[in-house]
Amino acid sequence: MKFKAVLFSSLMALGFLCCEHLFSQNARIKIDTDRIIGEVNPNIYGNFVEHLGRCVYGGIYDPGSPLSDDKGFRKDVMEAARELNVSIVRYPGGNFVSNYHWLDGVGPQEERVTRMELAWNVLETNQFGTNEFVEWSRRMGAEPFFTVNMGTGTIEEARRWVEYTNVSEGPYYAELRRKHGYPEPHNIKYWALGNEMDGSWQMGALNAEDYAKKARETAKLMRWTDPGIKIVAAGSSSYGGDSDPDHWNSTVLRELRNYADYIALHTYVGNRSNDYLTFVATPHVMEHRTKIVRGMVDREMNHARRGSRDPIYIAWTEWNVWYRTMGGEGGSGPRALEEHYNFEDALVVAGFLNGFVRNADIIKMANMAQLVNVIAPIFTSEDDLFRQTIYFPLELFANNALGTSLDVFVDCEEFTLSGTIASEAGRNSFPYLDVSATYNDGEVVIAVINRHQENHINTDIISQTGNFTGSFTVHEITGPDIKAVNDFGNEVVRTIEKPLIRARGDKITYSFPPLSVTMLKGRISK
Repeated sequence: MKFKAVLFSSLMALGFLCCEHLFSQNARIKIDTDRIIGEVNPNIYGNFVEHLGRCVYGGIYDPGSPLSDDKGFRKDVMEAARELNVSIVRYPGGNFVSNYHWLDGVGPQEERVTRMELAWNVLETNQFGTNEFVEWSRRMGAEPFFTVNMGTGTIEEARRWVEYTNVSEGPYYAELRRKHGYPEPHNIKYWALGNEMDGSWQMGALNAEDYAKKARETAKLMRWTDPGIKIVAAGSSSYGGDSDPDHWNSTVLRELRNYADYIALHTYVGNRSNDYLTFVATPHVMEHRTKIVRGMVDREMNHARRGSRDPIYIAWTEWNVWYRTMGGEGGSGPRALEEHYNFEDALVVAGFLNGFVRNADIIKMANMAQLVNVIAPIFTSEDDLFRQTIYFPLELFANNALGTSLDVFVDCEEFTLSGTIASEAGRNSFPYLDVSATYNDGEVVIAVINRHQENHINTDIISQTGNFTGSFTVHEITGPDIKAVNDFGNEVVRTIEKPLIRARGDKITYSFPPLSVTMLKGRISK
């Protein structure tokens, strides 16, 4: 014992034991309710419905099914989507929209024409269109968000759609809506100026300068028709593709800085190389791209003339895990993009949600692509549905992680990566504990992903402004292994409720299991 004491004193004198974590294996999460990032907009928990595969027909809309209501909407799908607390839904595309003419999808259904659908190689019957989508959204309790055709469409066609949906009465297209059985305007607030117009795969693709000019003029006419709308400009979708994303984004922001309210970004991630650690780090790429575009927004806002309007925000209007059905068989046709998700995909989705919360001051909208059947959290058959693994982090966050996003201090073991992901994420070390926290009227919600494949991580959660009080609820998303998938009647990956934690004082100690998403919810008394 004497030898140990002498050794300890010697090491302290030399400065070798100056760090607290050398004395303890506990990780630390520090919560300070005064360290505010920004308000979490519920629209970060949005979704996306495109005329693609079985998302609309056989997904949300199935008029021949005994499971559908009087309007043909699948009631079981609607209920599962309501449990996701979906805030806003983007429609009707996606690649589909770049050759979609909205007049084809309004009026008596028996008079609507069938068109060749060139994006996904099917026939489009147009039995589901503007008014059906608005009715479905209202029954869902979600905000409808429309995307206009910037490919084969015209400036005037986009303006007329705003008139049809938002003008009360008088002009031709407002009266046409009234004739179609909708005397009151739909008041669509959010409008996107096209989809992925930087991509060569897009019908009517444009370069940055041509898109920015067309988008600017379209935005002017749409806002003159209804000054209250919010405009979403198309940012880059082609990171690593055939255009320069920084040039595209900076051009669009410069030309639309006085007109747009959001710039839309897209990303999909996958695990083709079966490299778990690289895969779970991919949400950090989204955060790094957010940081870059944030800088561009800040630069342009210094020169903008926006009056009392908010600055331009970022909207991740498409994001998800998608790689198994990308291209080749399953990449188009009537059952396109029917991805089946495993548990590691759910960990990645939770990582994206943590990232959105951590950037709540600039990311004010996000739309997972898509809602049902097509790269989706909900999967149906003719008479049943099941919730895919990625459903559960969405449900947990959308119903709990609201209020004010906090800047959380995390001290834990890290893993290192090299190569493309490290480069695109702007870093090569990543914490095993991925954390976000929100605070709302005395209640704190802490979301923690333990990305370690083997180890529990014992963690001290420390409040730096007040004491934890009462009982904390604990919900955990878990599964038998990282490749586990759900199926009809067999949801092996799901959320479970753990025993309550009795909280007293300024510290809670909790052991986060390996490969888990955990959400703790309780109160801080100042």
